[in-house]
Amino acid sequence: MATPPPSSPHRSSRLGLNTWLRRFHPAWKRLQHDPLGRLNTLEEVAIAADLGIQIDVNQATVDDWLRLPGISIHQAHTLVNLTRSGVAFHCIEDVAAALGLAVYHLAPLSQLLQFCYYDPDSTVAPLALALNQATVSQLATIPGMSSTLIERILNERRRSPFKNWSDAHHRLRLSPEQTSRWIYYLRV
Repeated sequence: MATPPPSSPHRSSRLGLNTWLRRFHPAWKRLQHDPLGRLNTLEEVAIAADLGIQIDVNQATVDDWLRLPGISIHQAHTLVNLTRSGVAFHCIEDVAAALGLAVYHLAPLSQLLQFCYYDPDSTVAPLALALNQATVSQLATIPGMSSTLIERILNERRRSPFKNWSDAHHRLRLSPEQTSRWIYYLRV
């Protein structure tokens, strides 16, 4: 029997059947309860896509990348370091080029990947600055950031980089309100 053309009603019912069958896969329930869980196969990638799970490429962490099958720790670090340096990925071809891979290697993952644009000059959703690398002038642009606190940040960074928000909160002696406000402007 010949495969029906893409516009055929048989093709759409077959796609619906595949989605329906994936709901019985053991990963369906696991991913419903733990949407941040590791995806071990390309079939699990399709299940995650059916569940609406997505990864924002330009905000992804190393852990986000490592959830995907076939992505190594080295590749994950490469992508995160590039985005933290200001490189924006606009399509799957950009990611493939950054990793030195042919696009077809990453194509099965594209159903989970979102390529959102972040305007660095936007006052609505500013791109978070890296607390361990931000300059004095960059830190000064953050609402409510005092020169005393900027000096404290620089001194603490010289001692050792901040490991996470908890570490920054305690070492900088921030109030809960300050930490709550600045987690949107800074990343650790």
